[in-house]
Amino acid sequence: MSWTDERVEQLKSLWTEGLSASQIARTLGGVTRNAVIGKVHRLGLAGRAAPSRVERPRLPSAPRLNVRTHAPEPPVVEEDPVVLEDGNFATVLTINNAMCRWPIGDPSENEFHFCGRKPKQGSPYCEAHARKAYQPQQLRRDKNRMAS
Repeated sequence: MSWTDERVEQLKSLWTEGLSASQIARTLGGVTRNAVIGKVHRLGLAGRAAPSRVERPRLPSAPRLNVRTHAPEPPVVEEDPVVLEDGNFATVLTINNAMCRWPIGDPSENEFHFCGRKPKQGSPYCEAHARKAYQPQQLRRDKNRMAS
């Protein structure tokens, strides 16, 4: 298909009427939406002020629900790690299933240890560390925004 002067004028007219590239392609026939977009670009036609959507009657919408209907959780208060009977903290060698496995410090350092408190039922962490580890997704997003 070639762009004749007549088809270019029809394209310009339809474009200024606010038709979409797809609508123009259907009207002209034998041309794709992308070909219309390319020709509009090459002709330097200005963009339309308003979108070319067909207005649809608006249906009454349901009232929007407030996502934040619950009170925010209190801040996590971490307690000091447990000191074992031998005066040391729980380490990789001394940790067991009856101890919180929340890591404290840098694993490459000698002072690295674990919390050691009694874990929450069904969790490897104590209550405070479980709340810190398992945050609802929305709460994490909010905290990340505040930190940025």
